[in-house]
Amino acid sequence: MCQCECVSHISRRKTSSSSSSSGKARSQAGKFVNQVGRAETPKEQRSSSDASRRSHRPPQEAATPHAPSPGSRTHHTPIPNMGSGHYFWAILYFASLCSASLANNAKINFREKEKKVLDQILGAGKYDARIRPSGINGTDGPAVVRVNIFVRSISKIDDVTMEYSVQLTFREQWTDERLKFDDIQGRLKYLTLTEANRVWMPDLFFSNEKEGHFHNIIMPNVYIRIFPNGSVLYSIRISLTLACPMNLKLYPLDRQICSLRMASYGWTTNDLVFLWKEGDPVQVVKNLHLPRFTLEKFLTDYCNSKTNTGEYSCLKVDLLFKREFSYYLIQIYIPCCMLVIVSWVSFWLDQGAVPARVSLGVTTLLTMATQTSGINASLPPVSYTKAIDVWTGVCLTFVFGALLEFALVNYASRSDMHKENMKKKRRDLEQASLDAASDLLDTDSNATFAMKPLVRHPGDPLALEKRLQCEVHMQAPKRPNCCKTWLSKFPTRSKRIDVISRITFPLVFALFNLVYWSTYLFREEEDETF
Repeated sequence: MCQCECVSHISRRKTSSSSSSSGKARSQAGKFVNQVGRAETPKEQRSSSDASRRSHRPPQEAATPHAPSPGSRTHHTPIPNMGSGHYFWAILYFASLCSASLANNAKINFREKEKKVLDQILGAGKYDARIRPSGINGTDGPAVVRVNIFVRSISKIDDVTMEYSVQLTFREQWTDERLKFDDIQGRLKYLTLTEANRVWMPDLFFSNEKEGHFHNIIMPNVYIRIFPNGSVLYSIRISLTLACPMNLKLYPLDRQICSLRMASYGWTTNDLVFLWKEGDPVQVVKNLHLPRFTLEKFLTDYCNSKTNTGEYSCLKVDLLFKREFSYYLIQIYIPCCMLVIVSWVSFWLDQGAVPARVSLGVTTLLTMATQTSGINASLPPVSYTKAIDVWTGVCLTFVFGALLEFALVNYASRSDMHKENMKKKRRDLEQASLDAASDLLDTDSNATFAMKPLVRHPGDPLALEKRLQCEVHMQAPKRPNCCKTWLSKFPTRSKRIDVISRITFPLVFALFNLVYWSTYLFREEEDETF
């Protein structure tokens, strides 16, 4: 009877994919029954032959039933012994085949198990998301939340508004003993939720945030994982615009520290404490690229704040950015140097080329002024002097000095012309007096000798010549001065001014560069060590 029930049960549960396996099982069961039949004892064979002989009675006897009397006992025909041991093993074999078939056809649905577990731990009246979890080891202490972040990208760092934009994956992990569940011998590693309001969440906020938004394409980028021991992992992808106060005294040779601050809004340290995750609390994407900055390093720290309502837990990470100087070297420093050098070209032009020198000086001055205004337009109007202000101011001074030098040369040129005219007039007067004296001597031809006057006028050339001869004989010999000897080659003051400017301007500009770079680079190293 059991054999028939098992075979019928298998036939009802079989599918197209398991027909061959069930047929094979039936064939094996048939073989086993045949072996059992062949293994019957002679006694069993005799009993079966007796039963067959009894079955060959006349039809009348076989067909006529014997009705029992009302008070008599019912007589049961005894069933002969058919080898109970062999039938027991046959039934056991068929039962094993039935269980194997059922195990293959009925697999465990773990998604259904997850649903049951979620309904069990988060069902109505079983979990209240308004109540915070217990402290460590179920104590009444503060709930401990460990935080770590993954910086995906930093899009911009704005010097004017003093802010920066960052996209990051933010993670929090804490333990809530009310969420413990059976993991079905390690088969349920964790449960996943997408609705944050189903469980208790820390009230963390970014204290230096200006603007922020979540990412909802294609689905909200957020998940909550509940582990069998009650540990909860919350992960979300967000984009933030954060304030970053900057010190631009060394701009563009500066380093800036931009912070990311996270604090509890309503829970004090008596109820909630934030801690950095041990090991690697902050991760940064490997191919992080910034156009004008380089992320040198980052530091994690704590920044608990006390107010009149209590002390609140706070975490912060400081990002140290170094400004890329190559951009400013190409866009600002080299063009300014070129403008200053171009302004020196006027020193080599003739002092009489007034239009060329004026146009060159005015053009370089206007270009330098435009360059300076463009640089200041990309920076905030701070009250202190920046390194770039010193550079552009000195370069503008050199260009303006070259224009003033031409004005001085022009004035010296006109003064030299005036002196030259005065000397020419004086020479003409002296020549005229000499001519008059020679005419007087020529007309007095009858005189045998001429009396020389005892007193001579200051303009008398003869007296001047004698006086110069006396001075030459009276002066002591002096050592030759190289500078005076070299300047004596240029008779006019205007020419001397140009020659001196050709040497003085480059030397002073080179000295300024030496002082400028040594000062600001040395201060930059001091700030880095600090």
